[in-house]
Order: sequence, then C-alpha cells, then structure tokens
Amino acid sequence: MWISEATSNIALIKYMGKEQGNIPCNVSLSYTLSKFTSKVVIENCTKEDSFKNAIRLNLKSVNRFLQHLKNIKTRFNYNGYFCVESSNNFPHSVGIASSSSSFAALTKCAVTAICEIKGINPLSLEEMSQISREGSGASCRSFFFPWSVWDKNGAKSIDLKICKLNHDLVLVDTQPKKISSSEAHELVKSSPLFVGRPSRAQNRFHNLINSLDNDQWNNAREICREEYLDMHALFETSSPGFRYIQPKTTIVLKEIEKFCMENNDGPIVTIDAGPNIHFLWRDDQNELRKKAKKKILEKCSKIEFL
Repeated sequence: MWISEATSNIALIKYMGKEQGNIPCNVSLSYTLSKFTSKVVIENCTKEDSFKNAIRLNLKSVNRFLQHLKNIKTRFNYNGYFCVESSNNFPHSVGIASSSSSFAALTKCAVTAICEIKGINPLSLEEMSQISREGSGASCRSFFFPWSVWDKNGAKSIDLKICKLNHDLVLVDTQPKKISSSEAHELVKSSPLFVGRPSRAQNRFHNLINSLDNDQWNNAREICREEYLDMHALFETSSPGFRYIQPKTTIVLKEIEKFCMENNDGPIVTIDAGPNIHFLWRDDQNELRKKAKKKILEKCSKIEFL
C-alpha cells in the first residue's frame, strides 16, 4: 500500500487559457493552502485499475482520474494494476482547486509506487510536478510551498518576503459548478477580452511580487482584486457567456471592501472559478480578521467560514 497527500493552492495571478498539454497561456502566482488536502491510497490489484469514489465524483471526473493513472503507467512502462482511493477534507468542484490537490496526490502516489516496484530512483518534486500538470494544469503548483510560480517552462517555488499568510475560505455554495475549470479555459478564448490577457497577467505578476516584497500590502490587495475581476469578466463575455459569482458572493465582496476602506487595511481577496471567496491575512491582522468575520456573518448568515 502507498499513501500520499497534497495540498490545494489559490492563484493570486490566475492561470486562464491553456495550450495543448496543459501549457498555460500566462504566468501565474499561487499560495499553497496547507489546511485543504487530498489523500490518495494505492494498492496492487490483479484485474484492472479501479477507483473508489470516496469524494463522489461524476463518471467523467473518475475517468479523467484513471486516465492520468494510465498515462503515468505508460510513461514508466508498467503493466500492473492499482486500486485507487481518493478523499478530500474540503468540498470539490466549487472553486477550491480540488483537482489540483487530488491530481498532485495521485501523481505522487503512483510515481512513488511504480518507482519502488521497479527499483527506479525517486523523482524530484519538479519532475513529478511536470507529470501532474499533464493531468490537471494547476496541480503542478501544489508541489511547492508556500509560493509557486508557473509559466510555460513549468512550476517552481519562489521566495517572497511574506512567507506566511492566514487563509479563510468564505463558503457561499458547495454545489458542484456546472462549467468545469477545464471547460472555462477553452471558453474564455472566445471572449474579446482574451486578447491582451497574457500581458495583463504578466504586468500584474511583476507588480504583485514587487508589492509583497516591499510591504505594499494595499497595493497587493488592489492588484489581486483587479486580477480576479479580469478573470470573471472573461467568463461573462465568452461565447456562450457564463457566471460563477452568485448574489451572496457579491454581498460578501461589497462588505469586505467596505470594511477595508473603513480600516485602511484588510485581507487580500480573490475568487477562483467558483462562487466561493478566499481571504489571505498577514499574521499581525488577527484582530482585524475577527472583526471582519463577525461583520460579514451579521450581513450574510447563510455562509460558512472554513
């Protein structure tokens, strides 16, 4: 039996649009979310690869998972079979990058198992990251902590002055989204706003790193706000257009922006391809964090903080 875990990640500069082989159209910067993990357990079996649906994936997602396993076996010329079980400690398909952590965990587990069985030297994190990317693009970022940069050359760790942030997830809705992230990556190419998107992301990437390394927190907050609004504008102007942001999402966003203006401080706010909202706080913002949480729960009681 082999067991591996991997964490989710949240992109502040988003990966949106991809080329063949899950090569990103633009650079991205992500922060690893250590409290949100996926666990994969692999055992040898005799007939065919199988998957225990511990996280209630639909058939399409299960087949995608098993296809990635098959591709890994082909890469190593391995003809045996595995029984696979995967689980998360957080909801899947709601904009918390569950595919990132689950594919990273599967890649770690399968590669480790095959290397051990065949007597192959263990692969580096960078090598496993590249393999994982082929199954789920953003999963390549889940191999690095706490910050990861991903561009056309692959993912890697990056050192920034701020190395520890506290994370809150504002859980607006746990229902699986109707448009998957993979589908969104293709649809956004039809948006008239997609022209110039890589250069906009590149500029924000450099500006964000500069802000984080020079204690310009409010600048960093504004850059991240512009970035997630840019991404969601792509969704809404695609053909056909689609929308992840829900009315409760909008209420929370208005409240946190009002809170930040009143206090001249607040969290970095971002949203992935889903309705749920991520807050990232500095260590010295604990009291502010408590006040913000209380205020938001008073305004919108039918949400949850994770």
